[in-house]
Amino acid sequence: MAGRELDESDIRERPSRRGTRPRTKQRPAHEDALPGRVTAVDRGRYTLLLDEDGSDERVVLAMKARELGRDRVVCGDQVDVVGDTSGDEGSLARIVRIAERRTVLRRTADDTDPYERIVVANADQLVIVTALAQPEPRTGFIDRAVVAAYDAGMDVLLCLTKADLASPDVLRDLYEPIGVRVVVTRREQPDAASGASAIDGVDALRAAVAGRVSVLLGHSGVGKSTLVNALVPGTGRATGHVNDVTGRGRHTSTSAVALRLPVPDAGLPAGGRRGWVIDTPGIRSFGLAHVDVARVLSAFEDLDAVAVERCPRGCTHLAGAPDCALDAWVEEAPDDATRDAREARLTSFRRLVEARAAGDRD
Repeated sequence: MAGRELDESDIRERPSRRGTRPRTKQRPAHEDALPGRVTAVDRGRYTLLLDEDGSDERVVLAMKARELGRDRVVCGDQVDVVGDTSGDEGSLARIVRIAERRTVLRRTADDTDPYERIVVANADQLVIVTALAQPEPRTGFIDRAVVAAYDAGMDVLLCLTKADLASPDVLRDLYEPIGVRVVVTRREQPDAASGASAIDGVDALRAAVAGRVSVLLGHSGVGKSTLVNALVPGTGRATGHVNDVTGRGRHTSTSAVALRLPVPDAGLPAGGRRGWVIDTPGIRSFGLAHVDVARVLSAFEDLDAVAVERCPRGCTHLAGAPDCALDAWVEEAPDDATRDAREARLTSFRRLVEARAAGDRD
């Protein structure tokens, strides 16, 4: 081989590892895809309800199609699926599209975390479940949940549980002035014959969630799963207890699950729809790094109108902000009653904005 001259026949090209098919950005149209609602997510598998309230309603297990990339599928999403949509045991469909979301409830781990976590999609209202005692209520958490709901364009309902242990008056007076509806529940004495305990006030909660998609959010141990079991009998959501030392509850829900409310005894009115409740895992913090103060202000229409017209650009609207017109608007009230009402609204708004900026320390 020494001194041998090489020619073209001695050159060997390594075969390409890429396929010979030309690349294309075109994707299948999936015109035969069926619509469904995501009711649960568990380690890359999605439980869907197809043909909701139709003649062929069925539960289907699905995976996410590769073409969706990193797009997250969350509880409450409306999706299109193809493949084996029979719902038979062992079948697996494929999610190929996520419909545009009407609302998105988000949170971050803390106020410095840039990564948003979607809690649920397409919900109408956020039900903040708070115990009046055991564990003690944390207004900082409630404020931040209210901010997140307003940012998502959702209504807010505050459900105060365990009113048999403490009065709801302070929290009711704190949140009703900012447009938060409040319902109160209390545990009754167990029935002597069956030993089962009832919840007084659950009918008001049932009326508030009827025909709507409602997200139940709260700390562990506040009675959230107990309410779900009362609203959707037979669900069997696990209930926990509060640690006597730490004052905190134990997680009993590990992932968000959408549960459909039963049809009332009187039936649905013409054109009516059955409601849903989405039970979420108990959480201990609610970061708001993704929330813009302007979105919070938009929930206070009277303050928003003044701020847009009279506040300087970049105004934080907090107490002491230079040239903020909201304080002058309070002082311009024509009488004492109007001034008190305006001041209460401004105080409530600033409390929420300060909760956005300060972190959940309460």
